[in-house]
Amino acid sequence: MAGSGELARHWRYAELPGVDLLRARYVRKTFARHTHEHFVIAAIAEGVEVFAHRGADQYAGAGALALVNPDTPHTGRAGVPEGWRYGAVYPSPDVVAEIAAETTTLRGAPGFVSPVLDDPYAVTLVHQVLRAADEGNALAADTLLRVAVTRLLRRNGGPLPQREIRSAGARIAARARAALEERLVDPPTLEQLAADLGTGSFALLRAFRDTYGLPPHAWLTDARVRRARRLLDAGTTPAEAAVAVGFTDQPHLNRHFARIVGVPPGAYQRERKNVQDPPEPAPLPSWSWRNRQLTRTSEPTVGRNRTAPSYGTPWRSGSP
Repeated sequence: MAGSGELARHWRYAELPGVDLLRARYVRKTFARHTHEHFVIAAIAEGVEVFAHRGADQYAGAGALALVNPDTPHTGRAGVPEGWRYGAVYPSPDVVAEIAAETTTLRGAPGFVSPVLDDPYAVTLVHQVLRAADEGNALAADTLLRVAVTRLLRRNGGPLPQREIRSAGARIAARARAALEERLVDPPTLEQLAADLGTGSFALLRAFRDTYGLPPHAWLTDARVRRARRLLDAGTTPAEAAVAVGFTDQPHLNRHFARIVGVPPGAYQRERKNVQDPPEPAPLPSWSWRNRQLTRTSEPTVGRNRTAPSYGTPWRSGSP
């Protein structure tokens, strides 16, 4: 991305287990429709991000958060010519459920209700989590993450929608998904898969897309990238990971990986390796500081250049 004005870093901090971190600025970048195993909490600092979510384009401007539940198909692109700059945390469902059980009345599997929330204070918290992780400040990073997730769940939380497989089409889609998982490296054609399941090609395509939000070939690419990430985390080289998950070669993996994760697999792996050698910790804040942060989960802080609310509606510079 050199020379393009686009920068991205995707990493982990050892003291925040179950959480991925991202800091990025994109201008021409477009994300293919994909899913995440973790929650997406993306805090927009500048510009506007547009992302397709459940059949509609959502707009998140500066001071707003883009919030996506696990396994929910979505895209991503710039909503203004100058692109968008943001920081994101990706906590696992277990991490979010633990925080919800301790600090909210939500029970079971919690999730976010609205995909866009205008909340400059929460945006600041997310960026403070990233800064604390950069500085090796474990207490601050953990505290601020919990404060941010608690605030977002209290303002925009509800039961995580569960996909119930009731119809015949949904049952066929589930069987097709299981078959593709078993044959990730050597998948059948759509016609072959439909014949094995005793249905027609277009009927299978429609049922799969209705159930999982992606056609089978796009779901397969998404699943391959997920598995490649696990292999890269375990130390497998990008070239070996590409072949192991069914891509023809490393450039094939590079193209799809960057369009889903946001960085190339080599850069992704280098940052993940660094988690084994965290930097020297900065001085930890006092317990009184921590307690003040925990009591501010509902404090409405407004930035100097707060934009108009971004509840799924287009944001324009100069709007009142």
